[in-house]
Amino acid sequence: MKKAILCKKIGMTQVFAEDGNLIPVTVIQAGPCVVTQKKTIENEGYAAVQLGYQEMPSHKTKKPLKGHFAKAGVKPKKYLKEFRLEDADSYEIGQEVNVSVFSDGDIIDATSISKGKGFQGPIKRHGFSRGPMSHGSKYHRGIGSLGASAGMSRVQKGKKMAGRMGGEKVTVQNLTVVKVDADKDLILVKGAVPGARGALVYLQDAVKGQV
Repeated sequence: MKKAILCKKIGMTQVFAEDGNLIPVTVIQAGPCVVTQKKTIENEGYAAVQLGYQEMPSHKTKKPLKGHFAKAGVKPKKYLKEFRLEDADSYEIGQEVNVSVFSDGDIIDATSISKGKGFQGPIKRHGFSRGPMSHGSKYHRGIGSLGASAGMSRVQKGKKMAGRMGGEKVTVQNLTVVKVDADKDLILVKGAVPGARGALVYLQDAVKGQV
């Protein structure tokens, strides 16, 4: 059965494995989520399930969404996300999806919005090398040559330059689930997961599998 769930990033810590090795992990509050809609091949042309996460007051929910949730028979949710799953037919509207769908050792993909860094120069944004810092040099952290000759007289599109950094959708693939705490709805994932503390995270089965 394919697995997917909406989560909230709590932060990072470290745990000890049975062999004594120290493992850095990301603590994620996973679910519980509710199936709010099913997409079928007959009606929409593809199979998918829509999950709702984190309850929100009814008076803060827009009228069209109120009807959407009422049709599913669930309370209004703050976040909605659709997952295309091969076994979408096995889910039922109103069914609760919690952290127990995952188990220790699962290989997953994590998707979130990366931390926003604001406007940054080319060294931090793209990893450019800096210029000499002494001996009369007047070039330190500038962008350097833009690669345009006199005949072109313009900067080509796509040139790596200073600009807004972060705040983009990022997916980290093939992460390992170290531990699942069903009582507290927590998942410990080996390594770093994109996003700031409190960010919404999508977890699902790895697309490429373990490498």
